[in-house]
Amino acid sequence: MSARPCFVILWPILVSAFVLADQVTLKNGDHLTGTITTADAAHVNLKTDYAGDLTIKWDAIQSVSSDKPLYVTPKTGATVNGPVTMQDDKLQIQTSQAGTVSVDKSEIKIVRSESEQHAMGAWGGFLDSGLSLARGNADTSNFTIGATATRLTDRTKAGAFINSIYSTTNTNGVSLTTASAIHAGLRFDFNLSDRTFAFAFTDFDHDRFQDLDLRNVLGGGLGYHVVKTDATNFDVFGGGSLNQEYYTTLTRRLGEALVGESLDHKLSSVFSIKERLEFYPDLSSLGDYRMVFDTAAITKISKVLSWQVDASDRYITNPLNGLKGNDLLFTTGVRLAFGAGKGM
Repeated sequence: MSARPCFVILWPILVSAFVLADQVTLKNGDHLTGTITTADAAHVNLKTDYAGDLTIKWDAIQSVSSDKPLYVTPKTGATVNGPVTMQDDKLQIQTSQAGTVSVDKSEIKIVRSESEQHAMGAWGGFLDSGLSLARGNADTSNFTIGATATRLTDRTKAGAFINSIYSTTNTNGVSLTTASAIHAGLRFDFNLSDRTFAFAFTDFDHDRFQDLDLRNVLGGGLGYHVVKTDATNFDVFGGGSLNQEYYTTLTRRLGEALVGESLDHKLSSVFSIKERLEFYPDLSSLGDYRMVFDTAAITKISKVLSWQVDASDRYITNPLNGLKGNDLLFTTGVRLAFGAGKGM
């Protein structure tokens, strides 16, 4: 077959592949093609096959054209969806019900692709596990497991988590448990505005070596989104809680204040870090407090598989007599993503 017939056959395929992609034209004349995933009043996020995920400032964009429907939510008004073009700094959304709807780019609250929109309101999260074994003069086993689930909407965020470790050692026929701890919790956040939010939570802790059968904490408060971008979320918050501690030999009920912060940051498309620090002063005993610190580093291997390193620290100033007040839970292993927002 000659080159000309081959070109004639391939030309429609090449043209259709180009036309079906979302297109972003920059003011410097460059043309970018890919899939628009999200956008806000400052940036457009474009997923490409040739350069990965790109974040582009609106100020650098001359025009936008989407082949597939986008869901556009303005700062005031209802969400509309349809193919989008941009003219004179305004998005033109070709809706099926209301015709062409115009939204100034400065009035954009959020833009989502169809897949991103459908992920809103659905549960997604991760399953973590790790196992280490040693056999010989001493037999040791260490097993860790964890899970995190999150459900996001435009106004709310619901979350649940659990982390646990169990370790044993057997030497000369004598078996000992060397670690047995579980940390779990539920939390619900409700956005009062673009920057402020209210939250409620309950936490559960079990630690055999602090003689702690169960710690149950109920609390809530208000928070502020200091930084809220696609790559970084940094919040500060404060409130109060009721702490009920059930030890082997006694029960304590404490009123506590709460101050804390949390950070989620994507350093790249394959590596991210998470961190949360909470400080609970005891309102009935001046100088006593609890501290909760959780951090994780995640390296993405594939869409559903990652490698994670987690650390969870629980510290109290007033443990039972003779016991240490600090316990650190360190885990590393494979992370499996499920549900909405698979990956990181």
